[in-house]
Amino acid sequence: MFREVRRQNRVLEGERITELLINSEYGFLSLGTSENGYAYGIPISYAYEEESNLLYFHCAREGQKLDEISKNNKVSFCVVGKTDPIANQFTTLYESVIAFGDAVTNLSDDEKRKALRLLVKKYSAGFEEIAEQYMDKSWNRTSTFKIEIKHITAKAKY
Repeated sequence: MFREVRRQNRVLEGERITELLINSEYGFLSLGTSENGYAYGIPISYAYEEESNLLYFHCAREGQKLDEISKNNKVSFCVVGKTDPIANQFTTLYESVIAFGDAVTNLSDDEKRKALRLLVKKYSAGFEEIAEQYMDKSWNRTSTFKIEIKHITAKAKY
């Protein structure tokens, strides 16, 4: 169902994949083809829950992202770790992870709060108490969704 990485000598495995998913600041969410015939991809913040192998996101309750997911929930999400262009060798050292999966938008209130708490823990550690108040205040205008990861590929050139 998924292609193998062409350059097998660049396959990244093991704990570094998890580290990149946990620690990368943001990633690129790629969605299906929109009504204008173009693919739709966006940079977006996220939280990865290692225990359940899920990616969580938050967004407004309306917008193109959710519209595209409602038409086709098969998505991919890419994070890039360190990059280091080597000018005199015409190459770049890099590491990246692509997660393929199904986006799920109908989260329960409990899972929505869990997603928001994971995002706060990642991006606003130390402000959990005030974040709970902020969540309550913005609850009705905030949406969350998750990606149930089905397949991961990762590459690196060191």
